Amino acid sequence: MRPFKHPPSQDFSLERLLHALSDPVRLGIVRHLARVGEATCGELDGGRPKSSMSHHFRVLREAGLVHTRHAGTTHMNSLRRADLDARFPGLLDAILRQPLSD
Repeated sequence: MRPFKHPPSQDFSLERLLHALSDPVRLGIVRHLARVGEATCGELDGGRPKSSMSHHFRVLREAGLVHTRHAGTTHMNSLRRADLDARFPGLLDAILRQPLSD
């Protein structure tokens, strides 16, 4: 398996980060990871097609929100909280404090 590409934190952009979080599925993934720390793709798919979830995880990785690593044949995902907090202090906490919309 080839490794996933993760941008360095100095390349994070606010526009890309906010775009990634504008989708309710991706925001849900980020909220879940903030609660549990690390989860498999299967735990986060919500019954959605694998191709759709691959797209969501790619957008989250490219924005710098999520780190994905291989653990055997499983992909483990975690929030890049330290990198995000260093680049945009307080932003992620402010976003995660917002109530879920219906």
